[in-house]
Amino acid sequence: MRHRDQRGIVFPSPVVMLSIIAVAMAAVAFVATRGGEPTEKEITTISREATPSATPTPSAAPEKKKQKPKPPAIERGKVYVEVYNNSGITGLAGTVADSAGRAGWQVVGSDNWYGTIPATTVYYPARLERAAKLLALDLGIERTAPAVDPMRLDRLTVILTGALD
Repeated sequence: MRHRDQRGIVFPSPVVMLSIIAVAMAAVAFVATRGGEPTEKEITTISREATPSATPTPSAAPEKKKQKPKPPAIERGKVYVEVYNNSGITGLAGTVADSAGRAGWQVVGSDNWYGTIPATTVYYPARLERAAKLLALDLGIERTAPAVDPMRLDRLTVILTGALD
């Protein structure tokens, strides 16, 4: 009686092969996209003035530029602010909340924040973006960003990752 030879090459199933390829592509994408925050580019426009002609035409007359109405001034006392500490510094949220209150902001709470925040940030709902930039300026915070869940959308949220300068 002759025994069968059980040696040979076994190819992985297509599912295993696709999984390996997907993991490799995810690793490449992760390495390629990690890094700092996106940089902003300043775009300036350059206009060329037309050379004056000997006979002025009605279309060559200077047009009055329509001025956009200035947005209303931000009233600090009407904007709610919450301050959270995401650092190991005890009492930091309370100290910064006091500073914001002295600057005229309506601080409605301070507490600890649990989660990962890349840098001290003022988070804002869309309608309070200008107020967020003013609060960041008042407190010396460089970063602002749109609010995300679980942040409330009727106020500014300050999350501190370290002492302010």
